[in-house]
Amino acid sequence: MNPPCGRCSKAVYPTEKIGCLDKFWHRSCFSCEVCKMALSMNNYRGFGKKPYCSMHYPKSSFTTVTDTPENLRLKQQTMLNSQALYKEDFERSRGRGFSVVTDTPEMQRLKKTQDLISNIKYHEEFEKSKVRSDAPPPENRQDSEQQQQAMFRPTPGPAAPVATAPSGGAVATRRFQALYSYSPSDADEVSLQVGDVIVEPQPIDQGWMFGLNQRTGQRGMLPANYVKLL
Repeated sequence: MNPPCGRCSKAVYPTEKIGCLDKFWHRSCFSCEVCKMALSMNNYRGFGKKPYCSMHYPKSSFTTVTDTPENLRLKQQTMLNSQALYKEDFERSRGRGFSVVTDTPEMQRLKKTQDLISNIKYHEEFEKSKVRSDAPPPENRQDSEQQQQAMFRPTPGPAAPVATAPSGGAVATRRFQALYSYSPSDADEVSLQVGDVIVEPQPIDQGWMFGLNQRTGQRGMLPANYVKLL
């Protein structure tokens, strides 16, 4: 006996039978429930044991859960459980304290490298400061002119040494000797080495003097506290 069609309920013969969705269909009856577009086994989509095309396939929609007393009670219980778990984790983490970094060979190597870099930088700065480490700093150029002039004022006592000029006249000489080495920081300054003799001195204000270095022939400014009167 031939089975009935799932749509028209008429008998379906084997030559036109389509078996799908637990039913048998005529080829002409196997169409979309909405638009009646003819379907095949390759493009149909089943829902509720009925064929649909892709355009009219029913889409599932989520329903909103009603806030019934039971749902509210479950929601509150869930929140309480979450707070209890959070507090438990917090109390557990407080007991751990700070973690200690393992002193692995790699950490030891990094630490040693950092120490070497620090030592190198320290020695570089030390070598730079050695140039003037044994010398007092030049006086600030804010000293008064009266203090500098007092340094060059002759003191009572024997007369200063004089040099006899070829013509027979007397020319007073006043010389200073360098106590420390000095590297000039401006173009108008002269360099000094320990023992250099400075002639033709001229007092200027702010802790500096002007003179001629006999060794180098340079003429310019130099710190007055780097030299002594001969």
